Amino acid sequence: MSKMKVSWSRIRGIGRKHLAGILAGVAVVVLVQFGGLEWLEYKSLDKLFELRGKRTPTVSVVIVAIDESTFAELEDQWPYPRALHGKVIRRIAEGKPLAIGVDIMFDKDSLRGPADDEALGAAIASARNVILGAAVAEDPQPFYIRTTLNAPLPVIRRGAAGMAPLNMPADADNEVRRVPLWTALEGERLPGFDVQLHALMAKAGVRVAPLPERESVLINFRGGPRTYPWVSYYRVARGEKTIPPGYWKDKIVLIGPTSEVFHDVFGTPFARGGNMPGVEIHANALETLVRGNPIREVPRPVSTALAVVAGLVGCRLVVRLRAFRALLAATGLWAILTSAAYAGFVLMDVWMRGMAGTWALVLGYGGTVVEHFVREQRERRQLSRFFSPAVVKEVVRHKEEGSLTTSRRLVTVLFSDIRGFTSLSEQLQPEQVEEMLREYLTEMTEIVYKHDGAVDKYIGDCVMALYNVPLEDPEHAVKAVRTALEFQERTLAVSKRWEDKLGIAIRNGVGINTGEAVVGTLGSTQILQYTAIGDTINLGARLESITKDYKTNIIISESTYELVKGQFVTKELGDVTVKGKSQPVKIYAVLPDNIREHPRAALEAAAVLSIAGEGRACSVLTLDISERGMALKGVPEDWVKGQTVQIRCEGGALPKPIVAEATITWRKGDQAGVTFTSLDPDSAPTVADYLSTRAK
Repeated sequence: MSKMKVSWSRIRGIGRKHLAGILAGVAVVVLVQFGGLEWLEYKSLDKLFELRGKRTPTVSVVIVAIDESTFAELEDQWPYPRALHGKVIRRIAEGKPLAIGVDIMFDKDSLRGPADDEALGAAIASARNVILGAAVAEDPQPFYIRTTLNAPLPVIRRGAAGMAPLNMPADADNEVRRVPLWTALEGERLPGFDVQLHALMAKAGVRVAPLPERESVLINFRGGPRTYPWVSYYRVARGEKTIPPGYWKDKIVLIGPTSEVFHDVFGTPFARGGNMPGVEIHANALETLVRGNPIREVPRPVSTALAVVAGLVGCRLVVRLRAFRALLAATGLWAILTSAAYAGFVLMDVWMRGMAGTWALVLGYGGTVVEHFVREQRERRQLSRFFSPAVVKEVVRHKEEGSLTTSRRLVTVLFSDIRGFTSLSEQLQPEQVEEMLREYLTEMTEIVYKHDGAVDKYIGDCVMALYNVPLEDPEHAVKAVRTALEFQERTLAVSKRWEDKLGIAIRNGVGINTGEAVVGTLGSTQILQYTAIGDTINLGARLESITKDYKTNIIISESTYELVKGQFVTKELGDVTVKGKSQPVKIYAVLPDNIREHPRAALEAAAVLSIAGEGRACSVLTLDISERGMALKGVPEDWVKGQTVQIRCEGGALPKPIVAEATITWRKGDQAGVTFTSLDPDSAPTVADYLSTRAK
């Protein structure tokens, strides 16, 4: 009894591990049974034809094409006189072809009278090897579908070698791939159009393959339109001498429309745009029957069984191998199956439905991967509440290896703080402070994650973010600066909402530094903190604290500047000795280069630009103004982007002059944009008041 329990337990365990593969097999069987994969299977067949490529026809078939040039050359309107069709048939018959197939319907009396029909009938009888086309029509009745044959008129068909249905049913995607060999009609089996041409060839002594014992076969297409030679109908009708004597001898001649105006064009594996004339599809079908090489389909039970096995194998690969190796193995298995299917198609004209196997492999492999992923997510859930996905990945990897170690690595650290937050907090209720802080920190965190950073911690209103951790990122410094610039933009939006709500405006400062730090997970095995420590981190915090002293929003260290120079608008601020450092540090301000995105107002006033210490000055005109800068006109060419200038603007609609220090951030012709780096205390209210009444 105990052995039986153990065995049953083991079976259940195996079943759980391979559940995804079993379900994949069941799903594929259901899809195959109800035709859920038919469209994909047919498209895969088309792809096999495309990869195999076109092949030169080996059966001598010529198409007499009623094409656009025929419409242009002949004076008669369609439908052409049947006597003209008779003339064409006589001229072809004089060349002694093996057979003539006519893909034109003659089931209605000619509009030109009985003599017109008799002329065509006489020509057909004279040729003695003409197969005429007919059409099977379906007439739905209350309890059944009545099938009738629209046959050529008796006067036309009486001398023909035969008549047969031209119909070729389309597959689920409206493409034609099969030719019916027989059509059931009122208890009789009518041979198809191409079957009758096949019989005429055999009667003429041509060696042809026996017909398959099936109702229809898959056409082994040689190519798309014009794979077989075309001769324009009008050339035969006129008896042009350019058609060589003996051209028709021992050929199969098919007469039919090729112009798209007849709506007798279809999609095929080589004509997915739906431009394959029906008469040329018959040419491909006839060659398939003559050569005896229709595309043979592997029986569905066999392909379905292979699909089920593929699903189980895909599942087994994930169970037995690591993720990457399992992926490689699954891809390799798929490549082997696909290559085998392609080889069978090209070498033996065998089509094995591959989409069922592909889907089973994907579902078996993918389902097992998902199951493993869900199980792993349970282990990560607690950590995911505190860390970004990238940090969680690093922490979990070390935890699973039992090595929660630290390492020294190059990092870029960003500190951002709301200026004057303590005094702002005193003006608000605690609930309002909490709401504002939650909104602000949420938006800042989104920006950090957007630029591949990791939020190390929140210290009140301060955000500390790390870049180049836990994964190597050569753009870490650039992404940190982009984060800082977007901080400024988003802070303005948050400030606007809170200013409208409570009359509280906020601004923030950002300090960024790059250097080596000790990075890793610190804490107990129950509570972990992924963080960085070291002098690099301390300097980043110090740089943030001095942004207000330099009246700028973003300060970066020289080490960061060296990694981002040329990619942002910067201004050297000189050397500074920060708390905790004995040696001075060179620092730079990062200026926004998108001042045109801020609300601005037209301003027509005079301004003077100057460079302190150089004695250079120029008079310019203002175009517009925003709280971050101005657009100017008439700026000399040698005043270049990145240059720091003093500006004094007055006149126009300004109640008071505006005095500021600014940096040129863009040039276009004689126009330039400047970003304010500092505004005179009396000028800031002037700018704000002006914008409040005129901003766009």
